[in-house]
Amino acid sequence: MSAKHHRHHHHSHSIPGDKINIKLILVSGKTREFLFTPSSSAAEITQHVYDNWPEEWSDEQFPPTNILRVIYQGRFLHGNVTLGALQLSLGKTTVMHLVARENLPEPNNQGQIKKDKNGEGTCSNCCTIL
Repeated sequence: MSAKHHRHHHHSHSIPGDKINIKLILVSGKTREFLFTPSSSAAEITQHVYDNWPEEWSDEQFPPTNILRVIYQGRFLHGNVTLGALQLSLGKTTVMHLVARENLPEPNNQGQIKKDKNGEGTCSNCCTIL
């Protein structure tokens, strides 16, 4: 019984040297950290968070569709901006804000707005990665 594979589950503060640790702050002040690669785009970040909505955010307003946006240094990031393009430091933590905003001009998938809104969306959307 080697205890080696337990290490990954602990919230240690050693960030892999090829990853960027993004600390997302909600309007309510709650935070959660996620590891991403420099090639991750802002859209991939919001999609990942949307699909893996943290348990401790369960009392937050979970949007019926992924209208999450990240703000870095006061600016909304366009979905196709990568972390590498922002020249974020590898192996370091970068703080971003996470907000739900419908009204950024994003023409895609208007069709799925009509999901039910009974706010228990902690994991109702987790399994729909098809």
